[in-house]
Parts: sequence; structure tokens; C-alpha cells
Amino acid sequence: MIRTVLGACLLIGAAGFGYLTLAALRTASPPAALAVEAPQPAPPARAALLVAARALPAGTLVKDEDFAVRHINPAELPDGALEHSDEVRQELRGGMLRRYLDPGATVARTDVLRPRDRGFLAAVLRPGTRAIAVGVDAVTGAAGLIWPGDRVDVILTQELDAAATPLGRRVVGETVLTGVRVIAVDQHFTQGATLEPGPGTGGTQRGIARTVTLEATAEEAERVAVGGRLGRLSLTVRAMEDTAQASQGDAIPNSVFGGDVSPALSRAGSAVGSRMRVLQGNDTQEVVFR
Repeated sequence: MIRTVLGACLLIGAAGFGYLTLAALRTASPPAALAVEAPQPAPPARAALLVAARALPAGTLVKDEDFAVRHINPAELPDGALEHSDEVRQELRGGMLRRYLDPGATVARTDVLRPRDRGFLAAVLRPGTRAIAVGVDAVTGAAGLIWPGDRVDVILTQELDAAATPLGRRVVGETVLTGVRVIAVDQHFTQGATLEPGPGTGGTQRGIARTVTLEATAEEAERVAVGGRLGRLSLTVRAMEDTAQASQGDAIPNSVFGGDVSPALSRAGSAVGSRMRVLQGNDTQEVVFR
């Protein structure tokens, strides 16, 4: 009897477990289908249009940073507009703008006179001005950091006759020109174009300039020519803020003598006293009065 009851209980338990398992399987949600992304259409082709990055006056010697890129629909590309590429930037670098460009204005090929175009130097010069070259080295040319388009002052340093000049006034420096525009460095009108092999590096570096060509009036060109015969000409670069206000009519500063720079030199000169030359036949003798 007991065995019969136990067997019935086991059968009932097994049937109940099976029913619960079947109900759980029926109510379980089917596995989610794998999501398949639909292919996205390729974006339409865009044209890279070269535009002015800032306001550029006519006569500007353009640099890479003077241009920006704007992407437009190729169908909207204006006639004659320049599309951006490394070749186009290389071609325009150092060119002169023929007309004023507003910020964001489209740049056309006819807007820029390229350095290799015939008559480029004459076109760069403003009416009534001349181009005159100044010989420079690493010191007088600001360590080779002068670029076309910079504004510079020209300083003449010369040594006066020692026999007729006190010690403190024998060496003198004078600013002979102020705020003149650099239009070329060596034979390059382009910023950064003068590249020479770097010693021991296998790369390239900007070479030290030997000549700097300035834009000057006829009178200023004469001052530079005479100054080059009198002594040593050096160039000093004006700050960018000063460049906007620079004019070739700036007042020329006073002369600076050796005694003004070195008080010791001035005192040494005054200690010597007056000098007199005494001529006796073919003999010349210098007498110092202390």
C-alpha cells in the first residue's frame, strides 16, 4: 500500500515538473534576429575652393597663411576660381595680388601675378618707387630672418677720420631710411623659398641671404647707394604693429656716436686732450695737449 502511494506521488511530481518545463519553453521569447545595417550612401563629392583668409589689399605679396579652403558643390564652382592643391599653393606663393580681396573672397588665377611672370618686379613696385639691393650677411641681414613683405629700417655705421675726430666720436651710427618695404631676398620674392641643403642633416634649411632688395623712392635709393660707400649698412625689422603705421616720411633719428654708447670711451677721449699736427718739411708730428 505504501509503495503504491509513493509511486503515485512520484508520477504526479514528474508530470507536474514536465508541465512547468513545457509552459516555460512556450512563454520564452524567440531569439532576437541579428540587426543588419543598411549600406549608407556615399557623401557627394565636394570641391575645395581657395579663398582669402583675411582682407588682402592690392599689391600684397601673398603667403600660404593668406589663403583658406572652403568646400562647395562642384556645380557651384565659379568660372576661373582656383581649386586647392599643393601645386596651386606652390604656384601662388610669393605672387602679387592685382586687386583687393575681402575675407572669404574667391581667388581667381587672374587675381595673382606670379613671381615667374614677365614684368613681376616692375609690377610689385608702387608708382614713383625704385628697387635697390643691399648686400647683407648673417649679422647685417637679421640672421637671415628677413622676408619679402617685411618693413625695415636701414642703419649706416661708419668710422670717421681718427686724426681729426675725438676718440668718443670716431664711430657713428645713423638711421638713413625708415619703414621701407622688402620686395625680394636674393632672387626670391617668396617667403620661405630660399632652401639649401642642411650640413650633415640630409634635409633642407633656409640659406643666409646675400642681398635684400628694397622698395625706395629715387632720393632714398641714392641715400642707400651713398651709404654703402661710406660704411656698413644693416637692416632692422619693424614690429608688425609698427608696420601698419610705417611710412617712408618718418623722422630720421639723431646720430649715435661711440661715446654715447660707451661712457668709458667718452672719458678716455676727453682725457687725451687736444691734438695738433706739426709739419716740418716732409716730417709730420702729432702733439697732444693734456
